[in-house]
Amino acid sequence: MHISEGVLSPAVLGGGAALTFVGTAIGLKKLDYEAIPRVAILSAAFFVASLIHVPVGPVGLHLVLNGLMGLLLGWLAFPAILIALFLQALLFQFGGLTVLGVNTFTMAAPALICFYAFRGFLRRGGKIAAMAAFACGFTAILLSGVLVAMALLFTGQAFLEVAELVALAHLPVMIIEGIITLFVFLFFQKVRPEMLEGIYA
Repeated sequence: MHISEGVLSPAVLGGGAALTFVGTAIGLKKLDYEAIPRVAILSAAFFVASLIHVPVGPVGLHLVLNGLMGLLLGWLAFPAILIALFLQALLFQFGGLTVLGVNTFTMAAPALICFYAFRGFLRRGGKIAAMAAFACGFTAILLSGVLVAMALLFTGQAFLEVAELVALAHLPVMIIEGIITLFVFLFFQKVRPEMLEGIYA
């Protein structure tokens, strides 16, 4: 879901950078010593998962895991995703440095929204929590696709068809991400419940 350099307007790039700066600042303020290993592991998982991507117009389809990151990190998803995207842009030219703010926001904001939207259901346990975990992964990708489409539309109407393609192309990714988030959540519930402490805080 990387938007390439040279596509977006300066206004969209500036807005994305500003929003990412605010989100990252809040995330870093909430970061404590005990959370650093969890942030590092999930940032690395995000980095690896999104290395394999299929280009579709100005974006690339790949696993994002932002729903899972939102579920486990909350606000910390902003700095975790920013670091991974920065390294991808620097090492592999995925996305780019000028679009770093927009790319980070389109993935981190849905992660945070899903964290707050589904946290109450995840606390209940049982089938409700399982459905909420799936919905967290599914909805995060849905929202990311919408934000990418909006970024393209705000740049110009010439990207209308591409924006529609972005939203539709991510449907299978939504389902896959929902399943992955569900299984990881169930695994941590049984084996490492401390990884889910942010849900119950």
